[in-house]
Amino acid sequence: MRRDHVAGGAVIGAGAVLLAVSVDLPFGTLASPGAGMLPKAVIAAIIGLGLVIVAGAGASPRLAEMSWGDLPHALRVLAVAAGAAALYTVLGFIPTVFLLLLALTFAVEGKPLLNAALFAAGVTGLAFALFSTLLRTPLPRGSVWF
Repeated sequence: MRRDHVAGGAVIGAGAVLLAVSVDLPFGTLASPGAGMLPKAVIAAIIGLGLVIVAGAGASPRLAEMSWGDLPHALRVLAVAAGAAALYTVLGFIPTVFLLLLALTFAVEGKPLLNAALFAAGVTGLAFALFSTLLRTPLPRGSVWF
């Protein structure tokens, strides 16, 4: 078994789970697309790319030869992202994105606190301006919106 067999299988499995969860969304027709057409098309593309990864798995290293040295770092990033996803609707866009970027740059990557805070504030402000003002996307206000 090779590394890309596992990675491609995971992508295909995630796509299958997403497809099962989105079954209640109406697909519609090409002339009158429903709310589920785009998500299902994206999920089909994800599954297709997973199949491409599995098909090219012969060129990847064997799973037994893989180094697991980056696993603690990957788990920290996953924990921060999961926390941000859980807090997104509770705190709102601005605090959640700021805390996400601050945690990733300061706590996970070990950058100086001032640099991490300035980076987090700048990117959060730019993202808010882009999505809220230019794209007019409604963002969650959460309980601490200011």
